[in-house]
Amino acid sequence: MTKVIGVRFRRAGKVYYFTPGRYTLKRDDHVIVETAKGVELGQVVLPPTEVAEEKLASPVKGVIRIATEKDREEEEENRNKEKEAYEICLEKIENHKLEMKLIEAEYTFDRNKLLFYFTADGRIDFRELVKDLAAVFRTRIELRQIGVRDETKILGGMGICGRILCCNSYLSEFAPVSIKMAKEQNLSLNPTKISGVCGRLMCCLKNEEEAYEYLNRKLPNIGSQVKTPEGLVGEVISIAVLKQRIKVVVTLEKDEKEVREYGVEELKFRREKKRNSSKIDKELKELEHLEKEEGKSRLNDN
Repeated sequence: MTKVIGVRFRRAGKVYYFTPGRYTLKRDDHVIVETAKGVELGQVVLPPTEVAEEKLASPVKGVIRIATEKDREEEEENRNKEKEAYEICLEKIENHKLEMKLIEAEYTFDRNKLLFYFTADGRIDFRELVKDLAAVFRTRIELRQIGVRDETKILGGMGICGRILCCNSYLSEFAPVSIKMAKEQNLSLNPTKISGVCGRLMCCLKNEEEAYEYLNRKLPNIGSQVKTPEGLVGEVISIAVLKQRIKVVVTLEKDEKEVREYGVEELKFRREKKRNSSKIDKELKELEHLEKEEGKSRLNDN
């Protein structure tokens, strides 16, 4: 077992592990550590914890020191310099007529490296741009192309729910999301209604996926035949998944039709696999393709 702490370098960013060494650290402390980017200032989000060595991806580096007030001031100065660097880089991109969208500039704590994050539709030849930037800033320059989800995570914003975006507030890593999840939750399969600010499927579709899968396994299909507590045979016309309530059309005397609602535990039915699964899979693939195309269109409009 190895004692480690979890350190985060930006809000909702990925958590990285370091050994505390001789330092006594607690949550919300700020520390100076060495990362793949260079020397960085981060915040402790996971206090010292024993972790099995096989669960650690690579040899864990130690904390260089606890951040001082001077270090905090230096970090604040870096943030101000990043704004200047961003404006200069925008100007250079325009001068070189490069089809790229600059998202953010980021200095490492020791200013040995300046990173620029951007999005673009394809590969960009930015060698001349790097030379110009290096001549201005006199430090190592790195340009990183990121995806639209990462762009939204950095810039932030409000979702259609009225809350701060999940990826910008608490989601440290993206999970795979598919239209099949929306179908499982009985949501509209219109890509414009289930896509987020980034133009891709909303990350929150993943949040309740397991619960809906579990609940749906207990329910009959729409159109299935069920037997009611009164001994009537009816056809399922709608399902409330979370309430586990089912509306059934039953036939009474003189062929009269009536809609009745029951709890799933009151009905008797044979559980069947989803019908026309191959047809549904084909429709889902078509919708996923449409979602990607519409996402690209919205991002180009922006």
